[in-house]
Amino acid sequence: MTPPFADPETGAAVKAADRAHVFHSWSAQGLIDPLPVAGAEGAYFWDYDGNRYLDFTSGLVFTNIGYQHPVVVAAIQEQAAKLVTFAPAFALEARSEAARLIAERTPGDLDKIFFTNGGAEAVENAVRLARLHTGRPKVLSAYRSYHGATSAAINLTGDPRRWPSDSGSAGVVHFWAPFLYRSPFHSETEEQERDRALQHLEDTIVFEGPQTVAAIVLETVPGTAGIMVPPPGYLAGVREICDRYGIVFVLDEVMAGFGRTGSWFAAERFDVIPDLLTFAKGVNSGYVPLGGVAISEEIAATFATRPYPGGLTYSGHPLACAAAVATIRVMEDEGVVEHAAALGEKVIGPGVRELAERHPSVGEVRGLGAFWAVELVRDRETREPLVPYNAAGEANAPMAAFAAACKKSGLWPFVNMNRTHVVPACNITEAEAKEGLALLDAALAVADEHTR
Repeated sequence: MTPPFADPETGAAVKAADRAHVFHSWSAQGLIDPLPVAGAEGAYFWDYDGNRYLDFTSGLVFTNIGYQHPVVVAAIQEQAAKLVTFAPAFALEARSEAARLIAERTPGDLDKIFFTNGGAEAVENAVRLARLHTGRPKVLSAYRSYHGATSAAINLTGDPRRWPSDSGSAGVVHFWAPFLYRSPFHSETEEQERDRALQHLEDTIVFEGPQTVAAIVLETVPGTAGIMVPPPGYLAGVREICDRYGIVFVLDEVMAGFGRTGSWFAAERFDVIPDLLTFAKGVNSGYVPLGGVAISEEIAATFATRPYPGGLTYSGHPLACAAAVATIRVMEDEGVVEHAAALGEKVIGPGVRELAERHPSVGEVRGLGAFWAVELVRDRETREPLVPYNAAGEANAPMAAFAAACKKSGLWPFVNMNRTHVVPACNITEAEAKEGLALLDAALAVADEHTR
């Protein structure tokens, strides 16, 4: 690993140019203070002041094989020397091979791949495919979800990032998915939560009119919204409801896919096959923007002689597809999926459960593989969140103080609302994962100060 180095003059110049010209997403531009990054490798990155951080965010939960994997970097370089770019209407080796490798790993008959530039575009096109296939207008999605920031995807999203862009007329209906810890159904067991959530979903469909519903879109395991692992049988129940009413079942695996939950796709862990599956992020560890939709045989047949009215200039970009081919082969050769599963079972899962026993600020921990959430609360008995829902400014001070303590110790945390997520690279070593958990342990003392 390249050691951190100090070059504050360059760091200052990078930051000055950023502040002068870069418009950042999801931010009030005058209130942010972006860290200038000098380099990254594996599970770590470092700044221009020589500070190194263990990245427990995997970027935005996409560097599943860590930063700067030499095999993938070399594949991008080789493809750049061979053919940097070409239009999507042609058959290219990198594009064809990426599609083949992805189709081999998707569940069931999801054997046709429509490439996009990222996850939001994948969701956007999945919704379009479902509406055109069924001839129906409405799409159902869950509260506590995130599906992207393009027009249809942001309306599908269930968290507050939707609110400023919610048109109220996008044909989207939201419903409650299961989440026992904060059950909207007053459930006391996983079985109750599953059954009541399924009944609520079916009631929603019945009252909306089944003949108007094109698709149900769910994150297999919701990501940014809280990593709520669905109770056994829930996704199979949704599949049955979709079949009964002729509704397209879309699973969003943009964050959960490609090893994150300890399987190639989280759908495998629940023995369910959707009609459409969206992916991005881990498909090539985020090295070059890439996403896509895996399409069932039945839906693909709809467009056998009928043109699909959608496309992207950079669909299946050669550099992105070469990175995907190399990433999938690295994951296979190095046993990354199996390693992520073992991390969850032997290191991260036991580690966060131990934190929950020791810290009064930890209300619940949950997850799979390299995909865990730590829910922070003021009061374990009442389950009052450490900060209010969608808190900002002074109301968010306890979480801001916790995050600052993490960073000061050399841990870069994933923080959202009243949670911190443990989502490191899927190939992080056991020693590195334990190091991160120890740093998290120390930082939780700050959260504990705000408990009752």
